[in-house]
Amino acid sequence: MKVIIDTNVFISAVWRDRNPEAVVLWICDQPDWQWTVSKEIKKEYREVLRRKKFSFTPDVLEEWSQAIDENTTEVETDENINFPRDQKDAKFLACALSCEADYLITGDKDFTEAQRLVKTTIVSVSMFKNLFCDVG
Repeated sequence: MKVIIDTNVFISAVWRDRNPEAVVLWICDQPDWQWTVSKEIKKEYREVLRRKKFSFTPDVLEEWSQAIDENTTEVETDENINFPRDQKDAKFLACALSCEADYLITGDKDFTEAQRLVKTTIVSVSMFKNLFCDVG
């Protein structure tokens, strides 16, 4: 299964928020699941991680930078998506289309309008956790 994790979920995981962290770590531990990113998504993760407002320690920055390097699968995106609701989010939809992602995990309500643009199932962190992480 291919999963795309929105930046808001990734940053929440870094903050050690229970559900986002549990979901990201669960995905990383599953051999049949791929945390899929584009070059643009990976760049955004790194930039947001380093924002002064979050004040993450150097150890936390290193830990999560390493997690990105070791656990993501980068794909090329050649899709040009027009997503007027929030054009900054178009990179996630382009990635979903390019790799035919199964899931996009987000806390961003803007993506509810995007469901008609992609076959990827767009879910919240809690829904994904209930569907997969908490099973069995």
